[in-house]
Amino acid sequence: MTKRMLIMLLSILVLVALLAGGFFLHIKQLMAAAPKPFPQVVTAVKVESLEWQPQVAAVGTMTPVRGVDVTTEIAGLVREINFKSGQTVQAGDLLVQLNDDSDVAQLHSLQASADLAATVLARDKAQFAAQAISQAQLDADVADLKSKHALVDQQKALVEKKAIHAPFSGQLGITTVNPGQYINPGDKIVSLEKIDPIYITFTVPQKQVSGLSIGQNINVTSDGFAGESFAGKITALDPKIDPSTRNAQLQATLPNPKHQLLPGMFGNVKVDVGDKKAYLTLPQTAVTYNPYGSTVFVVKPDEKKDAPKDDKGNTQLVAQQVFVTTGATRGDQVAILTGLKGGEQVVTSGQIKLKNGTAVTIDNTVSPANSPNPTPQEH
Repeated sequence: MTKRMLIMLLSILVLVALLAGGFFLHIKQLMAAAPKPFPQVVTAVKVESLEWQPQVAAVGTMTPVRGVDVTTEIAGLVREINFKSGQTVQAGDLLVQLNDDSDVAQLHSLQASADLAATVLARDKAQFAAQAISQAQLDADVADLKSKHALVDQQKALVEKKAIHAPFSGQLGITTVNPGQYINPGDKIVSLEKIDPIYITFTVPQKQVSGLSIGQNINVTSDGFAGESFAGKITALDPKIDPSTRNAQLQATLPNPKHQLLPGMFGNVKVDVGDKKAYLTLPQTAVTYNPYGSTVFVVKPDEKKDAPKDDKGNTQLVAQQVFVTTGATRGDQVAILTGLKGGEQVVTSGQIKLKNGTAVTIDNTVSPANSPNPTPQEH
């Protein structure tokens, strides 16, 4: 290799080195000038210990204390309807009168025969006293009178069945029966319900039965009456467990003076059981549920030596993911059994933007709901 070629090779190497160094300095300047990522805006709340009243919750169905479809035992033509649909009636009120003209006439005939038999018996008693007739004749007269009276009673019962009365006090439903209509035994005339008080029937798993007993207070809410609660007491506990569901059935009685609760409605039942307990509590939105466990993001100051500071001189906040064990829920809240300590700040919204070490800024201008007894916000 000649001296000239060696000089050319060294010149090329120096030129490549200068170009590489210049490119490196340019990239370094671009990286230094690039804007640093801004902290992610989240909402957060401090973990606090609150008293919880353990409760058994269930969904129940309203049923009347008494309910029946009023019908007739015998066929007949409707003569009068003495009620209006939806009317409140008392026990014994006449609801429907069937045509009973022929039955009443037959009753009068039988009553006349009974009166004649009584007259014959009275006359034969006088003759028996004068020893004009035998004891056998007198016994036959007595038996005939009893038979006639029995026929009269039978006919009276038939006539009474043509007048259909309310079997108990309550509220009538809507009827489709009209005067002049012929009805057969078993045909529905109108429904009759006694709904003050009213029953609610509900089921609970067998593991919760031990905390329930007759006389225990309950509270019932219904979506038909937002924000209103109905108090009652457990009045019956089914003595057997359903083998197909392993649930126990209970029945509670609720006062219903305004007739707000109606048979067939559903209600959310809550029963207080045991003493109050203290739990660390968070909004349910703070917890992320995963197949490998439930997690939350705890907000704390960045522990790095070169951690940046904000305008007020405070160390920048970062998010740290931790595993937690959740317990019971009530309204918007969830109990935290393990994983957190009281006073720690936990992210309640914005978790999807976070990972371990992400810088955060807390802005609680709009925070998730955190009420133990939430109510509908739209009416």
